[in-house]
Amino acid sequence: MRFVFVLFLCGFATACSKSKSEGDPGPGDVSDGGSFDGGSFDSGTSSPVGSTLAHVTLLDQRTSGAAESNVVATFGQVFAAGDVPANATVEGKASDGTAITLQVDKKATYADGSLRHAVITAVGPSLAAGGTLPIDLVSTTRSAASGHLDFATLAATAFDAVVTITIAGTVYTASVKPLLTGATQLWLDGPVTKEAIVTAPLKDASGNAHPQLQAYFQVRMDVNGAARVDVIVDNDWAFAPGPSNFTYDLAISVAGQPVYAKSALLHYQHARWRETFYWNRDAEPFVQHDVKYLIASGAVPNYDPSVVASETELATFGMLPAPPWDPMQIGQATAYMPATGGRIDLGLLPGWAALWAISADPRAARATLMTADGSGSWSIHYRDQVKGLPVSLVDYPYMTLLGNPEDTDDPSTGKSDAFPACTDCDSPNSSDSAHQPAFVYLPYLLTGDHYYLEELQFWTDINLFESNPAYRAQQKGLFNWDQVRGQAWSMRTLGEAAAFTPDDDPLKGYFNDRLNDNLDYYTTKYAMGGATTNALGFITDGFALGYVNGQGVGPWQDDFFTSAIGHLVELGFTQAIPLMTWKSISPVSRMTAPGFCWIQASAYDVIVRDASDTTTTLYPTYAQVYDATVDPSVKGLACGSQAMATALMLTSPDQMVGYAPSPEGYPANLQPALAMAAQFRIGDAEAAWATFAGRATPPDYSTEPQFAIVPRR
Repeated sequence: MRFVFVLFLCGFATACSKSKSEGDPGPGDVSDGGSFDGGSFDSGTSSPVGSTLAHVTLLDQRTSGAAESNVVATFGQVFAAGDVPANATVEGKASDGTAITLQVDKKATYADGSLRHAVITAVGPSLAAGGTLPIDLVSTTRSAASGHLDFATLAATAFDAVVTITIAGTVYTASVKPLLTGATQLWLDGPVTKEAIVTAPLKDASGNAHPQLQAYFQVRMDVNGAARVDVIVDNDWAFAPGPSNFTYDLAISVAGQPVYAKSALLHYQHARWRETFYWNRDAEPFVQHDVKYLIASGAVPNYDPSVVASETELATFGMLPAPPWDPMQIGQATAYMPATGGRIDLGLLPGWAALWAISADPRAARATLMTADGSGSWSIHYRDQVKGLPVSLVDYPYMTLLGNPEDTDDPSTGKSDAFPACTDCDSPNSSDSAHQPAFVYLPYLLTGDHYYLEELQFWTDINLFESNPAYRAQQKGLFNWDQVRGQAWSMRTLGEAAAFTPDDDPLKGYFNDRLNDNLDYYTTKYAMGGATTNALGFITDGFALGYVNGQGVGPWQDDFFTSAIGHLVELGFTQAIPLMTWKSISPVSRMTAPGFCWIQASAYDVIVRDASDTTTTLYPTYAQVYDATVDPSVKGLACGSQAMATALMLTSPDQMVGYAPSPEGYPANLQPALAMAAQFRIGDAEAAWATFAGRATPPDYSTEPQFAIVPRR
C-alpha cells in the first residue's frame, strides 16, 4: 500500500490549498507545497498581519446590578502557526471598530517565532448585567501599550489573603501581604494586570514550617486596583520524609474577612487544592471563545461542526455548584480510573471538555473547570523541594512508583532515588495512565491559568517516572511498557505539555526531549521498515498482545494510540509524521483491505498471529487476520449483506459491530484515528472514511462528543 502524507492546519477564514496526489514524501516532507521547520507547520495559509484572526465575547453572568465600566477579563488564546509573527502582537476591536485595550502576555511560540499561546487581558469600556461585549482579535505590528503595575500599590491597601490550617491543635498560617512587594515569579506583567506566584510556607506560632504542607498564592492585580487571589495548598514534596495524609480545619480570609472554611478536611498525600477569590470586584465575565478558530488552530481536534451540544446535558452542567468548589472534590471524573467499560472521560478530550470546545457554553465550562480544579485531588504530584518544580528524570533517573526498592539505585552516583515510604496514605482516588483523562489541557488553553499549567505538568510527569526505570530506559521515560491505551494517553499528555509549556519555563526542554525520546523509539521500531515492524500497523509493545491467549490485540486501544499520534502532528511535531503514516495502516486497512470486511473493523479483538510465543511474527495481510478471527459461519458471508447482519445480530447490513449507536462504542473509538488518517490523505484513507461516514446507526454525539472527530478539509 502506498502512503501519501498531507497535513492540513488551516487558519480561520483562510483557504487550504489542494494537495498533490502523487509522490512518496520522506520523513519530514509534505506534498502540498508547505514546509516543516523544527516542529511547526507552515501551510502557506496564515493570515496577513492586520487581519481579524478570531473573536471572543465577554459575557457578564450577573442577573442584576448596574453596568460596570473598565471591565477586566483575562483569558488564554491559542493561535495558528504564522498568524501572529514574531514581530507582531494582537490588538482588540469592538464590533463598531472602537479599540479595546489588550495586554498580551506571550507564553509559547512556534519554531518560526510566531505566537502559539498567550494570556490576554482585555479592558471593556462598559458591560451591563447579563450583557455581552464581542471583541475582534487582530494581528498588528503596532507597539503594545507599555508600563507595568506595581504590587506596592496593592500592598498599601487593606488587601491580604491568609490561609490557616489547624492540625491536632497546632495552628499554621501563611499570609501573602508581606511577600507581595518582593514577588519575583511573575506570570502576567503589563499595564493592565500583574500576576505573581508567591511561595508562603505554612508556619506555626514559633515560626516552624510544616514539613509537608506548603502554601502558594497567585495574586492578580488589575489596573482598577482590584485583585484576584488563588490560595493553593500542596502536600507534594517528593523526597521529604514522612509523607502522609493530613486532616485539618481550614480557614481562608481576604482583607480580614472570612471567605471559606471547612472542618476536618482530609488532604491526601501528594495531592493539592486551590480556591479562588476576588477583592474589590466581581468575578470576571465569562469569555466565550471562537470555536472555529480554536479548532482551526490545530490545538484541539476537528470536532464535527454538525454536532450540536445537548441542551439537556448543558442544563445538567448548569446545576453544578458555582465556585468556590471544596478541596479534594473531583467534579465529573471517575475516582477509580482503572474502572473498565465505556467512559465519557476518555479520548483526546473528555466529553465535558469536548462539549465546551464545540459550544463555548459557560455551563460546559463550569463542568470542565470544576473537574480541572479537582485534578489536584489525585496522589500523583511529586515536587522537587530544591527546584520547586515537578521532579525530573534528568535529576532522578531511577525514581519509580511501580518498581522494586533495588530498582531505584543509581549506579552513576551510588545513591538511591527512592521516594520516602508513605504511611496513612489511603485515598478513594486511584490514578491510571490507561484511563487518564485530559483534565486540564483545554482549561489551560482557554483560561491561561497557571494552576492548570502546573497540573498539566504534574500529570505528564507521573506518566514519565511511575514505571520501573529499566522498562522506561531510565531518564528517557519511555511509555512502551504500558497498555497500548496507556501509551496513547501518555503520548497525548506529553505532547500537549511539550507544545504549550511556556518557552521560558525550565520544563519546556525537558518535555520536548522526553517526547523526542518516545517518538524516536516508536519510529525506529515500527516506521523505519526494519525487522521489528509489522505490516498490520499494530503496536505490539507492553500489553498489546494480551487478547485471545496472546494471539490477539484490541484494535480500539490501538486506535487510541493512532489518534494520539495524529494529535501530535496537528500540534506541529513533524517528527511524528513517519509514525502516523505507519499507524494509519491499521484503521485504514480494516476498512479497505482485500479479504477484510469493514463491518468487523470495530471488533473488540482480532487474532494477529498463529501462536502466543514471542518468536511468532504477525500475519502479513489483513485477509489472514480476518480468516483467523471471524467465526466460520460469518466469514463466508458477503460483506455488508443482510445475511451477515442477521448472523451478527445487527440492525442493518451497513451497521458495524461493537455497540455502533453508542458514543463510547468501538466504532466511535475508531473514528478519530480514521478521521486523522483521512485528513492527512494516507493511502486509501479517504475511501475508508467515505465508507465509515456512510455506515448505519452512527452515534448521537450531542451529549458525548469526545470521539466526534472528522477530517479537516
